[in-house]
Amino acid sequence: MTIFQSGRHGPADESQIPTIIFALLVANGLMFALEQVSSNFILFHFALWPLGSEQVPFRIWQLLSYGFLHGSISHLIFNMFALWMFGRDVEKVLGPQRFLIFYVACVFGAGIVQLIVAAMQGGFYPTVGASGGVFGILLAFGMIFPDRMVLLLIPPIPMKAKYLVVLFGIMELYFGVTGREPGVANFAHLGGMFFGFVLLQYWRGKRRT
Repeated sequence: MTIFQSGRHGPADESQIPTIIFALLVANGLMFALEQVSSNFILFHFALWPLGSEQVPFRIWQLLSYGFLHGSISHLIFNMFALWMFGRDVEKVLGPQRFLIFYVACVFGAGIVQLIVAAMQGGFYPTVGASGGVFGILLAFGMIFPDRMVLLLIPPIPMKAKYLVVLFGIMELYFGVTGREPGVANFAHLGGMFFGFVLLQYWRGKRRT
């Protein structure tokens, strides 16, 4: 888990929370509150359900709405902390409009990957959480600020952001293949990173052109 950054420069020195980050924090908090009031209704209609079920049907909006639901308060806090920690700098570089497009694309892409994995595994379970978007933001942070130093909590080892992204990618792939993290959508996390990478490369190509 990444807790601290060091050696910050440029736009990261500003303390205020950027517009889209603030809106996402509020939206996720409100949706979690609604989950506590009417959990069954919210999960039935807005969690990401696998394809092919008549009892709990898949709806297209679930590819986005699942990213605003969380299974527990710790799940919510971890994702929102990571979004705030890494997303502030990324939004200031991309700008609010592109940052929102980027985040939505990562959540959507992670959902697509999760549907494919669920179909291959034959399981029937809902998926919730902003992790696909958060992992996309982490990838963007590592690509935009590759030499920014970050500090892990466990183990407490400082490393450059680009190495942190590679480490998390390898860990998610390992846990996804081995199944050592049951109940965690590891391939969805990788999907968020992949779609984020593709979109950033597309934007870079357009800028060069």
